[in-house]
Amino acid sequence: MTAPRAARRAFAATVLAALAFAACGDDSPPAAGGDSTLRSTLVDPDRDGFLDAGPAEPLTDRGTPSRLGETLVTFGQLTDTHVRDEESPARVPFLDRIGTPFTSTFRPQEAFSAQTLDAAIRALNAQRPDAVFLTGDITDNAQRNELELALATLEGGRVNPDSGGPGYRGVQQPDSADPFYYRPDFDAPAHPGALAQAQRAFTAEGLKAPLYPLVGNHDVLAQGEVQPTEQINAYATGDELITALDPELLDQLPRAEIDAQRATAALLGNQFFLPSVDVPADDTRRLVGSGEWERAFRRERFDYTVDLTDRVRAITVDTVNRDGTSRARINPDQLQRLDEQLDTDRHAIVFSHNPLTPEALQILDRHPNVVAAISGNSHRNRVTPRGRYWLVSTSSLADFPQQSRMFRLRETADGAALETWMVDHDGRGLAGISRELAFLDAQGGRPQRFAGERQDRNVRLFVNVS
Repeated sequence: MTAPRAARRAFAATVLAALAFAACGDDSPPAAGGDSTLRSTLVDPDRDGFLDAGPAEPLTDRGTPSRLGETLVTFGQLTDTHVRDEESPARVPFLDRIGTPFTSTFRPQEAFSAQTLDAAIRALNAQRPDAVFLTGDITDNAQRNELELALATLEGGRVNPDSGGPGYRGVQQPDSADPFYYRPDFDAPAHPGALAQAQRAFTAEGLKAPLYPLVGNHDVLAQGEVQPTEQINAYATGDELITALDPELLDQLPRAEIDAQRATAALLGNQFFLPSVDVPADDTRRLVGSGEWERAFRRERFDYTVDLTDRVRAITVDTVNRDGTSRARINPDQLQRLDEQLDTDRHAIVFSHNPLTPEALQILDRHPNVVAAISGNSHRNRVTPRGRYWLVSTSSLADFPQQSRMFRLRETADGAALETWMVDHDGRGLAGISRELAFLDAQGGRPQRFAGERQDRNVRLFVNVS
């Protein structure tokens, strides 16, 4: 091994270790087609690890009931889709085996992200929403090819998920001798040929409703934590994928909230020869630069307002700290804008990637027209009351239960009611394998209860203003 190559491995170990805190990472039903959980659910009654069809979950009333009136608008939410290049050298699957706080850096279903997004889009299309809000972490590692893959799947048409050279090259390949990584061709539950199929082009349906996107930390920060740099780009576009971490590094890894500069300084200069596999290089794996997301979605910024009807306003808040970390940041100018946009006679719904900060919530508290604040980031279904209005978070496509969420806003005699229900994708093809593996994943939604409780899913949320 040449000295430059050894140095590059050493740098990769230091920087990628610093990045690894990416784990993200708390009346008759509406007319709904497709795989709405108002009609049926997925359950594992015998606890054998395999999902079966289960009973419907009708809407449960929360808040003070009031006489229901007309529907004002329907809309859907997709969040934390984490479309990823699972063959990229900039991934850090080797840190997953360490455990807390390095979790979910490898998922057994990670090769099927684009197909899972396509399945979720088909399911939402069947619900016929007036609009869909995509609340961040659309991609997994801020790579340009991940952005292009996500856009192609959202727009519909022919999609090519492969990167580098033809076929799969990475930690899940059949000849991998590392027992830590699930190999679909051989390991139980075996799905021979699924990995090869995941690299083949497919035709995506494309979202039929108007799309309103938000950016997440994984969309603009390496592994959702660190600003892109030329050194990280050099590794991302290189030809080595590290598969394991030298045990001598373990004691030097930070165990609290990540400080990337401290971690890098502590590890930099250690010439560790780490196990790796050669992967075909791909220049499109470079991390996105400033403004690329705005240009890709034809927006000047991700703080914007949409009047869905003359009686309903949607306000988005960009919570991503571009300086690094996955924690929310909302600056004073954004808070002022939020206050101004909430000053309307319309019912107001606020969307963000991270849950809103306390300062932002205090602004919402002052406006009686606020119906809900809807977010992603947590990978968890949760509905919590806050005074008159509701805080709603939705599960991801990266982990079980891989659901999207639908909403219907209705007038009531005393204000409004926000009806919301979960939507399962149809489970066809690779998306079905993806959900099965996500269900079995020890760090995924089943043991972590990302699906939430009954009151976090199909509910009717009353907002009374009188």
